[in-house]
Amino acid sequence: MYDPTIFENLKVAFENHVYDLDNIERKIAITNRVDRMDFAILNRNFAIEFMLVGKPDVTAEIILKASVKDLAGEIMKLPRDNLGCSLSILFNKRVQNAAVQCKQVEQALNTIWENEIQLTQTLCFVFDQEESSYTDKIEVKFKAKINEENMGEIADFLYHVLETLEVLHRL
Repeated sequence: MYDPTIFENLKVAFENHVYDLDNIERKIAITNRVDRMDFAILNRNFAIEFMLVGKPDVTAEIILKASVKDLAGEIMKLPRDNLGCSLSILFNKRVQNAAVQCKQVEQALNTIWENEIQLTQTLCFVFDQEESSYTDKIEVKFKAKINEENMGEIADFLYHVLETLEVLHRL
């Protein structure tokens, strides 16, 4: 009998929670979804992008990844100590005053997520167009891998994602 991987179980759990926020609670609008198997490096990648309803200026994309090492270790029934999935979130926000707003973003996200994250902000703009604003690509990587034992934390995790979207919208 087929035994789903940690990745598959987490992917379904995230999908269910996020789609409930969209279809039932109507708090978010899903804008994109990716479910990819990379045959070149044999890894799995699931991403779901959304925004708060009526607030399209900031988006969040939850990204769940499983490496070949994690997938093979699970299939071969190796000790599960270090097996799991990496989890990250990519927020996109327009900023006009990068020096000030990026610092505010950093402080706000460190307050919300505490010491659980590694934060990177990348600014970009379209060449040959007015440079009065930038897109701030805010990558939040979680230090620890997750597995099925974290399923009960998905609702709280998503609450923090929504809170982060609200805060970023106000900045």
